[in-house]
Amino acid sequence: MDTDNFLPKLTQNFLEILEDDEYYDITIEIVKILIVANELGLQEVSNYLQSILIQNKENWSDENLNLIYQTSLESDTYLELQNVCTELISKDPAKFFVSPSIPKKALVSLIQNDNLKMSATKVWDYVLKWGLAQNPGLSLDPSSYSQDDFNSLKVSLQECIPLIKFLELTSKEFLENVYPYKSIIPEELFDKSVKYLMDESNRIVNFESSILTFNHAELISKWIDKLEITNEITATYDFKLLARLRGALSGQLFHGVCGDKFPTVSIIKVKGSDEILGGYNPITWVSGIIFFYGATKDSFIFSFKDKNDINNHILSRVKNEQRSIYNHFNCGPGFGYSDLIISPVYGNRCIMSDYDKPIRETNDSFEVEICELFLLTKK
Repeated sequence: MDTDNFLPKLTQNFLEILEDDEYYDITIEIVKILIVANELGLQEVSNYLQSILIQNKENWSDENLNLIYQTSLESDTYLELQNVCTELISKDPAKFFVSPSIPKKALVSLIQNDNLKMSATKVWDYVLKWGLAQNPGLSLDPSSYSQDDFNSLKVSLQECIPLIKFLELTSKEFLENVYPYKSIIPEELFDKSVKYLMDESNRIVNFESSILTFNHAELISKWIDKLEITNEITATYDFKLLARLRGALSGQLFHGVCGDKFPTVSIIKVKGSDEILGGYNPITWVSGIIFFYGATKDSFIFSFKDKNDINNHILSRVKNEQRSIYNHFNCGPGFGYSDLIISPVYGNRCIMSDYDKPIRETNDSFEVEICELFLLTKK
């Protein structure tokens, strides 16, 4: 008898029986057997069940994902399964955060995920809601709390609070959403956050946008300086608004505003959606000619699906330096042959050609609701 394959084979036969029974959720049953197999040290069965779960990850319900993720955190033998869960959760973390029943270990693991597509202010909001759920006697109004109330909430969240990226919040977000809970935040962390947010040298100034926030501007600054998202800003830029234009953007108007100015950032709000597109050009926009490609290795284009979530973005850097910037007298801002082209004559389009990834999920043309053009100066 092939003992190495006997137990997995037996497990497979058992699962096939369960799969035919309408009263069983086969995914949940696999997780139950996985837990038992791990407790009994049946590594070959454990590996087999993990592979089955991973192969069928597209069919997991939100309840399945919650259960599988919590299970994956219980043992180092589940690391591959844990990585799959983390990847799935990071794409839509709100579904997981809203559950007050998730264990603290799972919550901490989720906050630590660098690929989490959620703004720091939303993470803080969800963590607070989780903490309040652990203390059902507390009201939603912190101004009514006694010191004992704050102490109870602090104990519940003491492992989570140091992981919150308070420095990514705006001063207004910090004042409205964090300051009322000052008593639960470690004094050193609170003081550091306040000093950082009050120091104007750490903030973007001269930034007037109806589309983006200060956090977007700081993120774009990091992209320009090729810093990691987790880095604190060490060199930022002033964003001077050159023009805010509504509707179709003519080439003549664009070059009249941006001609011979650099570096610039172009921001486009797509009409009829929350989608935001943009591009950074570190060299001069050439005006007064029919067509010309500008060459640079430092340009990039980007998109945000929702202005309220800076983490839900796509950054695309130039791969064909010789066709990085598209200058045409009938076009507004242009990047690559077709990666991001704004033109009322030839149409607005985002089709990957000279940058390393597409910034839209569709190649369809789109209309411009608002276009903002910024001149950058280094602080």
